[in-house]
Formats: sequence, structure tokens, C-alpha cells
Amino acid sequence: MNKLSTASRVILAIASLSLIATYFLPIWRIDLFAPQYPEGLMMNIWLDNITGEIDIINGLNHYIGMRHIKPEMFPEFKFLGYIVAFYILLGLAVAVIGNRKILFWYLVFTAFGGLFALYDFYRWGYEYGHNLDETAPIKVPGLSYQPPIFGHKRMLNFDAYSFPDIGGWIIIGAASIFFIVWFYEWYKNHKKKLKPAAGMVTSLLTIFLVSCSAKPEPFKYGTDICYTCKMGIVDTKFGNEIITKKGKIFKFDDIGCLVRYLKSGVTDQKEIGQTVVINYEKKNDFIDVHNASFAVSEEIRSPMNFNTAAFTNKEAATKFLAGKSGKIFTWNEIYTRIE
Repeated sequence: MNKLSTASRVILAIASLSLIATYFLPIWRIDLFAPQYPEGLMMNIWLDNITGEIDIINGLNHYIGMRHIKPEMFPEFKFLGYIVAFYILLGLAVAVIGNRKILFWYLVFTAFGGLFALYDFYRWGYEYGHNLDETAPIKVPGLSYQPPIFGHKRMLNFDAYSFPDIGGWIIIGAASIFFIVWFYEWYKNHKKKLKPAAGMVTSLLTIFLVSCSAKPEPFKYGTDICYTCKMGIVDTKFGNEIITKKGKIFKFDDIGCLVRYLKSGVTDQKEIGQTVVINYEKKNDFIDVHNASFAVSEEIRSPMNFNTAAFTNKEAATKFLAGKSGKIFTWNEIYTRIE
């Protein structure tokens, strides 16, 4: 049977009508963070406009030769509203007809539309970040400034983050509801054949969700900058990172810079997902600070003279300090002794 239940059809109709909210809410946002802008600069993309700290961003872009951002440079603004209206009407038609096969092709059509939107965003970002003014005051040979399509990217001393805004999450939510309804209706008619595969599907979903969680980011020699002291990170053996629950990464070149940032209260402790340090004995091998052992010695020359190296365990730290003057500390002890 391909007929949708009445409840499913009502849910599809509500999901379609929810897209009306996108006419009044921003769809996407790009956030820029730098030492001189710790609060961040935000750019909101709507169906027909761009808002936010555009003037400040344009002023900064001028120095590296990027064009001024203005609504006129986006021809898509002239028809995006009509595309959303088309999807609203199409979704309502699917709900009225109530046929599972038609719902499936609606999902296929939606997927193609989403992929095309991402490609269009990528195309604009590529052109915007690569076609630079040759007479710009600041020129770095070989360096481009293409913003990320989704997620985080480091550009000079700026951290750029690109994510859906409220309207974008509504679109994603509506599309997800359409898929869930289709899957539910499909599963309802095939569940007798699918029981052996249910455990496998659950496992795959769990692996997917875990793999999407934020992870430490390998240090880039000579490119990354310490968030506290603003110095370039050139000796990664002493590096450490904070990863927020939203996926934002703060990098530091010495344990003292990390501790002082944590004590400053700039980032709420509740928002921090992970705090990690580099294993002194292995490049880009991250250790949770609570599991690490810290060797402190005047014979350790760290970038900001905190003279502290992190190891995977107490035995490794003890072995390193053999024949040297120094002591071994836990994370809580290190956190307390650094002011």
C-alpha cells in the first residue's frame, strides 16, 4: 500500500506551512572571531537580504582586496522567495494526495535543491575569496579567503564559522520531518522483512552521531595563533585546545595561556565540551587534561616560559624527568598554581 495515513498527511501539511517562517527569519549566518573582535562579527543571510555588521566586515575586507558585500551581488535574492513558495505548495500537494511514492520523489527533488543551494554558496564563496584586488594594502601570496560552506575555517587571524540560522534550521527540520514520515510509512509496510536489520541501523546511526561530534584540530605550524597571548604557535609540543559544545576551537601555545583563558571567564565552563593538551612525546596526539600528567621543570623551555609538558600518564612524565630537577602535577594542581 502506498497510501499515507491521515496523521502523516497532517504532519506533512504542518511541516510545509512552517516554511512560511523563513520569510521573516535569517536562513544562514557567518560569524567571525579575532583577537580584536572577541565578541565576534556576524553576517545574517535572509531570503532577500544580508544584515549584520556588514560595514565593519567590508572595512576589514578592503585591506585584503575582497569586494564589498552588498545585496546587489546576489541575484538569487530576486527569486529565492518564489522557490520557497513553490516548495510550500508542493509539500501541501503531497499532503493532500497522500501517496508514499510521490512523497519519495518530493524528497529526491528536495535533496537536489539542497545540493544545488550548497553548490551555489560554494561558487559564490570561491569567487569572493579568490578574486582579490591586486592593489590591496595586504597581500599574502598564494593565500585565499574563501569562507567555509559549513563549519569552521581559519583565515589569517580570524576564525570563520558558517552555520544555518533559525530559518535554515526550520528548512532542515521540515525536510527531516518529510523524510521521517516517508520512512515511517515505508517501514510500516515492510517491518516484517526488516526486523533483523533494525539493530544494524541503530548501530550505524550511533556511529554517525558520534563521528559528527567536535574533535581536536591538528596544529598548523606557523599558521595558528594562541588565543591568549596572540603569538604564532611555532612549537606544537606545548599546544593545547578548548573545544566548545558548538564546535568552536580555541588554540593556545602554552599551558599557562590555556589556564588564564579558562580563569578569565570569557567562555562559560558549561559551554566547553573538551579541554585537551598535546602529548609532549607525540605530535598532535591529544590528551584530555584530566587524564594527563604534567611535568614542570626549569629545563623545559616552553613558548611562554611556563616550563610545563604534558604526558599520557605519570610513568611517562617520571621517565622524562629522570636526571632533571622538576615535579609532576595533575591538571587540578596545574590549574591552581597558575595565576
